[in-house]
Amino acid sequence: MDISILILLLCLLQASSLSSSETLDLLRGSSLSVEKPSDALVSANGEFSAGFFPVGDNAFCFSIWFTLSSARTVVWMANRDDPVDGKGSQLSLLKDGKLILTNSVGITIWATRTPVLTSFDASKLQLQLLNTGNLVLHSSDQSVVIWQSFDSPTDTLLPQQALTRVSSLISKKGEADYSSGYYKLYFDNDNVLRLLHQGITVSSLYWPAPWLDDLGKAGRSKYNTSRDGILNVTGYFQSSDHLAFQAADFGVLVPRRLTVDSDGNLRLYSLQETNEGRDWVVTWQALSITCQIHGICGPNSVCSYDHASGRKCSCLRGFKMEDPTDWSFGCMPEFNISCSHRNESSFVQLAYVEFYGSDIEAPSNRSLRSCEEQCLKYCDCKGFQFKFIADEGVNKCYPKFMLLNGRRTPNFEGDLYLRLPKAGLSHNNTPDNENSRLECSSEASKQVRKTYENKTVKLLLWFAIAVGGAEVTCVLLVLFFLFRTNRHSDPTEQGYLLTTRFRRFTFAEFRKATKGFSEVIGRGAGGTVYKGVLPDQRVCAIKRLNEANQGEAEFLAEVNIIGRLNHMNLIEIWGYCVEGKHRLLVYEYMEHGSLAENLTSNALDWEKRFEIAVGTAKGLAYLHEECLEWVLHCDVKPQNILLYSDHYQPKVADFGLSKLLNRSELDHSSFSKMRGTRGYMAPEWLYNLPITSKVDVYSYGIVLLEMVTGKSPTGMHSSNSGGAGEYTSVVKLVKEKINNNIASTSANESWIQAIIDPRMVGKYDSAKMELLVKVALQCVADDKDDRPTMNQVVEMLLRH
Repeated sequence: MDISILILLLCLLQASSLSSSETLDLLRGSSLSVEKPSDALVSANGEFSAGFFPVGDNAFCFSIWFTLSSARTVVWMANRDDPVDGKGSQLSLLKDGKLILTNSVGITIWATRTPVLTSFDASKLQLQLLNTGNLVLHSSDQSVVIWQSFDSPTDTLLPQQALTRVSSLISKKGEADYSSGYYKLYFDNDNVLRLLHQGITVSSLYWPAPWLDDLGKAGRSKYNTSRDGILNVTGYFQSSDHLAFQAADFGVLVPRRLTVDSDGNLRLYSLQETNEGRDWVVTWQALSITCQIHGICGPNSVCSYDHASGRKCSCLRGFKMEDPTDWSFGCMPEFNISCSHRNESSFVQLAYVEFYGSDIEAPSNRSLRSCEEQCLKYCDCKGFQFKFIADEGVNKCYPKFMLLNGRRTPNFEGDLYLRLPKAGLSHNNTPDNENSRLECSSEASKQVRKTYENKTVKLLLWFAIAVGGAEVTCVLLVLFFLFRTNRHSDPTEQGYLLTTRFRRFTFAEFRKATKGFSEVIGRGAGGTVYKGVLPDQRVCAIKRLNEANQGEAEFLAEVNIIGRLNHMNLIEIWGYCVEGKHRLLVYEYMEHGSLAENLTSNALDWEKRFEIAVGTAKGLAYLHEECLEWVLHCDVKPQNILLYSDHYQPKVADFGLSKLLNRSELDHSSFSKMRGTRGYMAPEWLYNLPITSKVDVYSYGIVLLEMVTGKSPTGMHSSNSGGAGEYTSVVKLVKEKINNNIASTSANESWIQAIIDPRMVGKYDSAKMELLVKVALQCVADDKDDRPTMNQVVEMLLRH
């Protein structure tokens, strides 16, 4: 055979083997590495790939995406809220048949809930990406499915993938932010498929229209029990509540996806040829008027739309944006209205502006004056909606205690009357107000010109004097800054704030310690945490706070207080950095990570959990009652309880949301906005009640229940009164289980068996676990006065 032909054949064989290696399944005992971009599973038809997808700077999520579109479109993520770093992380199919995702330090970030398999069954397992986009862990002959991604969708439903009573679609936060967002598509407990806005402060349903008493008008029905829906390959969707729709290109066989977008709209997309290549085209959407979507513009703001500029948000008169980068936080008032002086406020009419919900009451057939008086009776009344109902021939008055879901539409037959202080009625700072231009009369213009001419000569004389003075001032300023720079150049003077252990670092030092901020070990609302090594070889955790407008003096004052806290159950801060907009803190490194990471593993037996409960209580008690300043943590949750040593001792961390107050302060309600994490927040936050240390007690109680039951307060749980998969708070769930168990079992059996974490079944001290639950239920009392202090919690736990 000719040598050239032989070489050609060898090349073809090699190319064939390489291309097939991309579609190889993941077999038992093997893994995919984040450091190898080629480590990806590809469906046989080439439409889908599964591998590590970059979601940020040195942050990756294991994902499935479309490979045929001009830009990779993610349709599923395993760890969307907990990305792994880009070195050492891997997805592994263990020999026992479990699929796990670990980060660079070996901590399990995500794992499949699969049954324990025999060695014979596990030996036949493989992970395969099917042509449908479904990632399936099954036997080699495909007869037995152990786990599949279709059962746990993120924000997208693919053709042939069913949406069921136990699954939901949750939007991502933004176009480039893949973490869980504020919008959810799910089957509600009335068997109807709905869109829900899960806001920062409140939640509300908005599709189908919540004001519809008769769902039949929206083509829906409550009378079903199956709760399922499916999209087929032709572009037709049908669900058990009688919802049905089809794509504009129905019948054409093209790739499709049904997605809850970050703006809260549910859209059906088709992959079509465009001028820029193959791209997604919207072929159906749930809401054509996007301002009907709740939470788009946040509280105290109005959503408006026109075909030229599209949708936009604007603050109400007298309000300003709370976060200039995020409209979901809405607007905050620039005024105060006294409750004791009703005559100090009045109302401004905003035509065609509607705010849905949050009514104090809805009295009928009231005059406009009577409606004003009704609103003035309530201190928390922010304004009222007033409209004439033509069908009923009556006026409707809707006083509002919150201004949410606002929109301006010309066809709205009513107005909003906004409550403002009388002293501020002459000022209008609404961003899109067309009447905010200044106008002067001709007589006033003449007076201004005359005054200007009389002062011109004087101004010229003063200008000459000012120029000379400015030159002298500049010279003095230069000398001052040179002196100041030299004075602070001595590292022995500028390095330390309080003690020799609490040092001020430069940003360059932190960049070097973290190798360019390359190894992420944690993320939160306050910032990102990186692993680093200080010049003295101490391993540390460096938290880079999100950029804020906080001044240097304010930051240093807060750090100064936190630096003085010293307790074995509080994380130790070693130093800080403040340069320009950079704000960083350096902590001791905790090798076992957070309580949240360990609750999903088998590392924590009942003894460790009890000691973690005691240690955490001691740390919080010190914050509340023993330290130099009275400190509220405001975000107690498993993610902020870090563990160290072989005994998994706890340390409370992350005081980024703390409110620092003097012991002598009587008013502890001076918080500018809600703080904390959904599921762990006390009722005081939701009802605008005074904030005290009891908010931390409540959060601590939720953490105790999560430690005992293994159930997250924000998860989907089955209750005795509801169906499987319905949302029930962990507090309600525990109380129901206890009451039902006490009523139905003998005195020899403990109710703790009904609620204990399955990981601890048969391996726990019943008395200790019952004590944790009893203490927890006291901590989560609705009335803050019924909750114990953290010192009392410590005493209760140590007394037994």
